[in-house]
Amino acid sequence: MCGIFGVFQKDIEKELAERCLNTLTHRGPDDSGLFSAPGITLGHRRLAIMDLSQKGRQPMSYADGRYQLVYNGEIYNFLELKKELSEKGYRFESDSDSEVILAAYDCYGEDCLNRFNGMWAFAIWDRLKERLFLSRDRFGVKPLYYTKLHGSENAFAFASEMKALFPLMEEVKPNRALVCDPSRTVFYESTEECVIEGILRFPAGSYAYMDRNGIRITKYWDTLKQLVTPAATYEEQVEEFRALFLDACRLRMRSDVTIGTALSGGLDSTATICSMAHLSKEGGDRMNPDWQHAFVAAFPGTTMDESAYAKTVTDYLNIRSTFVEIDPASAVNRLDEMIWLFEDIYLTSPIPMMTLYGALRENGVIVTIDGHGADELFGGYTFDFINALADAKGRTERHMILDAYIDSFPKDKSNMALTAGSRSGVYLRFLKRRLRDRLRAGNERFKKVRAAGDPAYEKMDTLNKILYASSHENILPTLLRNYDRYSMANSVEIRMPFMDHRIVSYAMSLPWQSKLHGGFSKSIIRDALAPYMPEEIVKRKTKIGFNTPIVEWMQGPLREYFSDLIASEDFTACDLIDPPTVKNAVLHVMNDASAGFADGEKAFSMLYPYLWEKNVVKRQVRNDP
Repeated sequence: MCGIFGVFQKDIEKELAERCLNTLTHRGPDDSGLFSAPGITLGHRRLAIMDLSQKGRQPMSYADGRYQLVYNGEIYNFLELKKELSEKGYRFESDSDSEVILAAYDCYGEDCLNRFNGMWAFAIWDRLKERLFLSRDRFGVKPLYYTKLHGSENAFAFASEMKALFPLMEEVKPNRALVCDPSRTVFYESTEECVIEGILRFPAGSYAYMDRNGIRITKYWDTLKQLVTPAATYEEQVEEFRALFLDACRLRMRSDVTIGTALSGGLDSTATICSMAHLSKEGGDRMNPDWQHAFVAAFPGTTMDESAYAKTVTDYLNIRSTFVEIDPASAVNRLDEMIWLFEDIYLTSPIPMMTLYGALRENGVIVTIDGHGADELFGGYTFDFINALADAKGRTERHMILDAYIDSFPKDKSNMALTAGSRSGVYLRFLKRRLRDRLRAGNERFKKVRAAGDPAYEKMDTLNKILYASSHENILPTLLRNYDRYSMANSVEIRMPFMDHRIVSYAMSLPWQSKLHGGFSKSIIRDALAPYMPEEIVKRKTKIGFNTPIVEWMQGPLREYFSDLIASEDFTACDLIDPPTVKNAVLHVMNDASAGFADGEKAFSMLYPYLWEKNVVKRQVRNDP
C-alpha cells in the first residue's frame, strides 16, 4: 500500500519529481524511490506491508530491467498466482505481491487483471515496447488521477492523489462547474470529472496503454457481465455466501504487519472481526495471528455513540477494545491539514474518521480489515426498505418489509408513536403513498443510471437496481474514496472483504428476498455469519453508522470556531459559495434547538467548498509545504 507518481513523454528534473512524490509521504512513510529514463519518470512512496525487506521496494525492476513497476494496493491471492507462475518457469527474488504482478503481466498481458483478487492502481513501464501500462482495480478502491501536460505532445502525468500533480500544472484552479453545483458535489467519484480543472480520474475497472500516440483506455470489468446463478433456496444461498465471505477474509488476513479493525458495533464490522476470529483458529499461509485490535470511535453524550454495541462484540471475542473518543475541540486545530489530505469535497467533517485511523497507527496497527460495502450491496439503508416495497407480492411480504423499516430506527421518544402504529392500516397507506412518490421520481432516476438499457440491469428487481446504482455509481464509490483518504492520511491500509469481486457479483445476482428476509435487512449476512457473532448484534435492527454529530458540535465545542469562520473576511469573499446563504444555514444549526442532523449536514456541506478552496487550492498557490 503506497503512493505512486509518474510522468510519461516528458523529462523532468529530479528535484521536481521528488517535490511531486513527497506530497504523498503520508501514503508511504517507510521508503521512497525514483526511476528515470528518457521520456519516463516513475516514483513510489512505500508503506511496507508484504515483504518488509529491501527486496520489496519500488520502483521494482523485472525481467532484466525490461519492466519497471510502481504499485499501490494489495493482490490478496498472490500466493496462489505465484505458485501457478512458478510452475510455468517464473522465478522470484522477493516474497512480495508486487513481483507477482510483474510476472503475471509478462505471462498474461492485460488478462492478468482478471486473475487478481485485490485492490490496486499500478503502472508498468515496458522498455522494449516503449509504452506504459496503467490499471485500476475493478471498483476503484485505490485512487488514480492523470493530467495532460503542456509543452509536449501526448505527455501525461499520473498519481495516487491530485496534489502530486499540482507542481506540474500551469495553474491549479477549481472546476467551478462541479464545485459550485451543490447537486453534483456529493457523488461524482464514479465519473472522470474532478474538483480541479484539468485533472481526470482514471476509471475503475479499466486499463490503459500510453505511448507516443497518446492514451487508450479499455474497460476490463463490468459487474453486469459477471453475474452468477445463486443456489435455488435461501438456505443454500446462506451457505454459498458464508464460504465466499470467509475466504475473502482469509485472503485479507495475509500481512507481515499488525492487523486491526475499525469496529462500530453494527452488523458489517462485527461480521468481519468475528469471521477473522473464527479463521484465526485454523491459520493459513501468511495469515497474521496478531489481529485482535478493535478500535471504536466514541461520541460520548451524542446520538451517534455506539460504544456499548462494540463492547458487546469485543467481550464476546474476549479481546480488548480501544475506545477513541472523538474530541472536536482538540481536533479542530488540525482540520485545515485534514482537508488538505482529503483534497476532495464531501458532506461531513473528516475529523471523526481521521482521528480513528490516526489512533490505529499510533497504536501500531498498519492494516485494518473493515466492513465497508455491505450496506450498498445487500440493502442496509432505511430507504432500501421503501424501494423493496415495489417488489413485494402480497400482504405478508409488505408487512415484513414495513416492520424491518420501522425497527431500523433507534427507539427514542421521537418515534415511539410511529413504532406503536407500525402495523396499522393507516401507516401502511402512508408508506404506500411514500413509495408511489418515490417510484414516480425513481422512473426518472432509473433512466439516469448509466447502466440503464443494459439487459442485465433491466432484468433486476427494483431493489437491486437501486443497489446497483448505490454500489457502482453514487454512494459506494464515494465512500471508498473517503476511507482511502481517512486511512492513508494516517499511513494505514484498509482492506474490505465485502468488496471481494466474487461477493460483489454474488450480491448483485441475489433476489431482493435474500437481502430483506424474515424482517431483517442484510439478512443473508446475518444468517450466514450468525454462528460466529453475538446474538445481540445478529438481531440488532437499528442503524446509526459512522456519522458526525455535527449539530452537537456546532452548538457546543465548535461553536466559537464556526462563529469566527463565518465572520472572517476570506469567507465573505469566497465566490465558490453564496456567503449570506451559507452563513444563515450555519447560524440556524448553531442557534436553533430544533435543528436536526440533516440541517447540520446541509450546513457543513454548504460550507465545505470554502474550506476546500482555502486549504487545497490556495495552499498550492501559497506553495505551502
